[in-house]
Amino acid sequence: MVGSDGMGKGLESLNAGDAAQALAAMLQTQYLRYMIIASWAVGLLGVVGWRSALVWFLVTLAAGAVRSWFEKSMSGKVGARWGLLFPAVATVTTAAWAAAPLMAWFNGNAFGGALAVALLISGYVLVFAQLRGSPRQALVISSPYGAVAAVIAASLWGSPLFWSLLAVLPFTAAGLFVMVTMNMLREERIRAFQADQARLIEELETARDKANAASEAKSSFLGVVSHELRTPMNGVLGAAQLLGSTGLDQTQREYLSIIRNSGDSLLSLLNDILDMTKIEAGRMRFETVDIALDDLHQRVSSPFVALAEAKGVDLRCRFSGETPAVVRGDPLRVGQILQNLLSNAVKFTDSGAIDYEVNSIRLSDRRVRFNFIVADSGPGISEEDIGRLFQPFTQLDASSTRRFGGTGLGLTIARRMAHIMHGDIKVASTPGKGSTFTFTVEAEVVEWTASGAAVESVELTSEARSMDVLIVEDHPVNRMILEAWLNSAGHRTVAAENGQIAVELCADQRFDMIVMDVNMPVMDGLTATRLIRDAGANADTPIAVLSASARAEDCRAGLAAGADAYLTKPINFADLAELMVLAPGGRAAMRTTLEDAGVEAEAA
Repeated sequence: MVGSDGMGKGLESLNAGDAAQALAAMLQTQYLRYMIIASWAVGLLGVVGWRSALVWFLVTLAAGAVRSWFEKSMSGKVGARWGLLFPAVATVTTAAWAAAPLMAWFNGNAFGGALAVALLISGYVLVFAQLRGSPRQALVISSPYGAVAAVIAASLWGSPLFWSLLAVLPFTAAGLFVMVTMNMLREERIRAFQADQARLIEELETARDKANAASEAKSSFLGVVSHELRTPMNGVLGAAQLLGSTGLDQTQREYLSIIRNSGDSLLSLLNDILDMTKIEAGRMRFETVDIALDDLHQRVSSPFVALAEAKGVDLRCRFSGETPAVVRGDPLRVGQILQNLLSNAVKFTDSGAIDYEVNSIRLSDRRVRFNFIVADSGPGISEEDIGRLFQPFTQLDASSTRRFGGTGLGLTIARRMAHIMHGDIKVASTPGKGSTFTFTVEAEVVEWTASGAAVESVELTSEARSMDVLIVEDHPVNRMILEAWLNSAGHRTVAAENGQIAVELCADQRFDMIVMDVNMPVMDGLTATRLIRDAGANADTPIAVLSASARAEDCRAGLAAGADAYLTKPINFADLAELMVLAPGGRAAMRTTLEDAGVEAEAA
């Protein structure tokens, strides 16, 4: 009886879904059923004696156990043909319950009649409460109680108590009617609420899918834009580098400097937009490698010392606190944040000094907190402007945009990267006196003091021996620039406009170095690299892949394909020159040197 919730909308309309719902409710409430059986047995104990109460308890308990077994065994076989079986089983087991009021009525105890009526009403309430959504089914399952009530009424026929018993029926029926009606209304409201919730969830999921699709489309679009912008910029800046090595007068060199500076600014803006997109999409990856603090400090601060000196500004660097020698983190992202803070300080400071301090606080033997502090003597920032300083595409006034340029993304990117590293960037400023930016981040300590071992380094000479170089590049301008630069350095070049031609050339000719573009028609560079590595005369030839994409995952894909270096467009000929010096040592020499420099290279 108890546990028959939701068994259907009526015997004739019970379907497989109703049966499954009913069975689930039965299985969930079977232990409640045993508790109610025990409470009824206690009630019987006071009027029929412990033997009769115990017999009823055991019989009803056995019926409940049989019913539970039946429900469990049928849990995987619910179908339309079982629709009438569950109410039938529930009705049979209810008959065991209905024996209790019958025993209480006929035992002769003065309190037996009252207990019998109470048990009858309680039985009806239990059935109708459980089957509140199916009143017709409740009438069928509670029929054993109706039969007992008829037997009791028949025993009173002709006596004054007969009419007293009949007088109980109206308010009992009215109470059951009110209970069922209120439950049905409540469930109707619940169903309406659930329907609204389902509709809202569906709308939210649709909106989420559209937003994800838009984000994917934006990322894809920016990836294409990145490639399409970097490829022609490679031609512009590459030609500018080649032009710089020719004989130019002072005016021509000034014009050339404008071209190179404008191209570098465009690339910087493009990188900022791509970084912002990756952060918003949750796709910015952070590496965890060993970082030597001295090396990081020199790499970050050295360029800005020269820039500050050119402006007549003193850039003072110092360490304070207990500074470890080596920590674990992402040197690229930490350096990017610090370079942004130092760049802004140098940009906005026309006189005075800039203080760059690395303050270290030892948290434990394996943990340290860094406060990278950049304090300038620039114009300062007002309290109102600080509130929007880290908003994307925001600069404090129009004059700064005209004077200094930029997208206003630098500090936004820096702070969001700091948050990803569980750190933060805070600013304190006084208008007219300067600003202080503090980048706080924690790191795992590898070594507190330098090991003192001599560090082996590879000394790169400015000249390399003449080599045979295969250039694989589909863009004719880029191909021409690479050939011109390599030929000017004394190397012999062979050109291929796609990966298929490169593979065919590598099958017949041995090269000392291969420069391989990634995105090409017919066969892409990564596929060609894998085929060259599989067999042939150039299986061990150093390969540098060249791509317009600056994403870390693309770099890893290139190295995993078998390349030994990854260069981004527009190509920096100083980087290529360094690789040309390493190439005579073969793949092993190039990979070892690159790994020492923190580049993740994977063997093919």
